[in-house]
Amino acid sequence: MKPIGIDISKKSFHVAVLVGEKQLNKTFDNSRAGHEALQSWLVKKGVSPDGSQLCMEATSTYYEALALFLAEEGWRVSVVNPLQIKAFTESRLIRQKTDRADAHTIALFCQQQEPPLWHPPAREVRELQALLARLEAVQGMRVQESNRLHDARQVTRDSIERLIETLDEELRLLRKQIDDHIDRHPGLKQQTDLAKSIPGVGDALGNYMVAWLPVERLADAKAAVAFVGLSPKARESGTSLRGKAMLCKMGHGRLRKILYMPAMTAQRFNPAAKALAARLRDAGKPGKLILGAIMRKLVHWIFGVLKSGRAFDLKLALARA
Repeated sequence: MKPIGIDISKKSFHVAVLVGEKQLNKTFDNSRAGHEALQSWLVKKGVSPDGSQLCMEATSTYYEALALFLAEEGWRVSVVNPLQIKAFTESRLIRQKTDRADAHTIALFCQQQEPPLWHPPAREVRELQALLARLEAVQGMRVQESNRLHDARQVTRDSIERLIETLDEELRLLRKQIDDHIDRHPGLKQQTDLAKSIPGVGDALGNYMVAWLPVERLADAKAAVAFVGLSPKARESGTSLRGKAMLCKMGHGRLRKILYMPAMTAQRFNPAAKALAARLRDAGKPGKLILGAIMRKLVHWIFGVLKSGRAFDLKLALARA
């Protein structure tokens, strides 16, 4: 199995193919034409889909189009957390930092670690991801303009207010488009309804979880918590380092961010979350730790309803709070 490392960026990607003691290298544009050129080059070099494994980092969204193209063409593709590559690089004391060196390191990681294969989400899920990402971007623009309005001179206020009105209308249209998209796909509709059966889980969190939590690839709720990046990380080493446990944060930052406000809502209106908060408060735990525990519990509950296909059971949740 020939390991292939791909160091990818917004505009281009560098490829390293390990062939025995030799290494093949080439750079391509990160475009459809570049993806097709990569495939042609690999075939020309005698590299076949069933005799190789391509590995790349989950860098922003830059990898998605290439990974999807390769998977649809029958190539064996792995997409790994950049922190895994960073740890691997540090463990080998690699100090070179070039596109070629990074691609070589990723190929070595692929060869030695044999990461699991990546399978693309269903088309309707990918489209939901794209719509939510666009909604998030427009919301960011809306916040920026609102901040500008606060300190704007009178001569610019009309312009900012017009743009805010335009952005508000675009947000309304995007939310409707998201709702219509979910309604057109029964599987998505069922999953979002299951997620929203949990008190405290609204449209935003339900949609995000259905879009980005890969329930089918996660063994259990503990793995789901780790995927989001909410696992506690102990800070203790001998007698010199004894700190408070912190969140690991080595996971899906987008999901972790969207969980914050629903956790605060659940703490007020979800009886099981309220019971958990009360128990931790009685044990002397600080508010920040309690909120983190509720965020983890929401992931547990969401994973449970999506995995089982059954709506939230409050009695069962209270018994385990």
